[in-house]
Amino acid sequence: MTIQDVARHAKVSAATVSRVLSAPERVAEATRERVMEAIQETGYTMNLAARSLRLKAAQTILVAAPKIGNPFYSTIVDAVIQEAQGRGYGVLVSSGIGDDPTRWMGDHLLSNRADGLLLFDRALDTRQLHGLNEGGRPLPLVAAYDEVPDPMVNSVITDNRQAAVRALRHLYELGHRRIGHVSAPSRHGTTSERKLGYLDGMRLLGLDVREDWVFDGDYTMPSGVAAAEYLLSLDRLPSAVFCGNDDMAIGLMHRLRAAGVLCPRDISIMGFDDIDIGAMLDPSLTTMHQPREQIGRRATQALIDIIEGTISGTDPTHIVLTSQLVERNSTAAIA
Repeated sequence: MTIQDVARHAKVSAATVSRVLSAPERVAEATRERVMEAIQETGYTMNLAARSLRLKAAQTILVAAPKIGNPFYSTIVDAVIQEAQGRGYGVLVSSGIGDDPTRWMGDHLLSNRADGLLLFDRALDTRQLHGLNEGGRPLPLVAAYDEVPDPMVNSVITDNRQAAVRALRHLYELGHRRIGHVSAPSRHGTTSERKLGYLDGMRLLGLDVREDWVFDGDYTMPSGVAAAEYLLSLDRLPSAVFCGNDDMAIGLMHRLRAAGVLCPRDISIMGFDDIDIGAMLDPSLTTMHQPREQIGRRATQALIDIIEGTISGTDPTHIVLTSQLVERNSTAAIA
């Protein structure tokens, strides 16, 4: 089956079928539905290789994400693949970008193996990528991770700082006034958005920040264990701890429990991200839910729109999604 066969079946032009496949948002909904029905009924499949040669494009997007096996990223990547396939694009997935971003970009994006980049790897300073593209044009790039990236780069992020304030307010409403924090490093030495939100929340609620109740972790469960060891060495524990992600909250809860400090009886613990295992713990983990599928889909939509010229790549697009409080059993009213 060819595009011409689909066009005859749908009683439209071949150009309209092509637009439905490459830029469906430019076609009226009724026409789009008629063409999609014709595609299903005729069994037409797009020849991506021929299309790429004709357009001099790879018809592929590149995804850079750390720790692909991490359920947090795998959920996002699944959403990226589904959205990209729906727009006629393939997906290449790379676990990280290595120590030489210029060479990495040359091997993948600048060599026409991919048309654009979705960046979920927060380790890369995106300022290193400016000027790499031919003629100084902006690279087709969308960054999506847990803090505000380079303002010159298109981004899809969640409201990390404001969400952290809402987390603090939840603990405050449960009666907690002695609230600690397990933070994590930000990119390139700056303070993380979630730690800034913790500090904002404490100030807005009129609470004092005890520096000895703030522990710098690294987003891993072992750093949550280390935070517990540190807190256990103090003369007094906080009544609640807000952690910068769920992994650290799980490590913290596990080590405190082994020391006889039970959650939430003795201490309330709250995470951030809402990874799947959090709901299966005992007690189940209160957290701030990040809309991972929405992050993947919105970032993919924005990138393909940039590649296809629907939106400008020179005027950066910034999309901020809202995190939601998920109240479970690891937080409770103070005794």
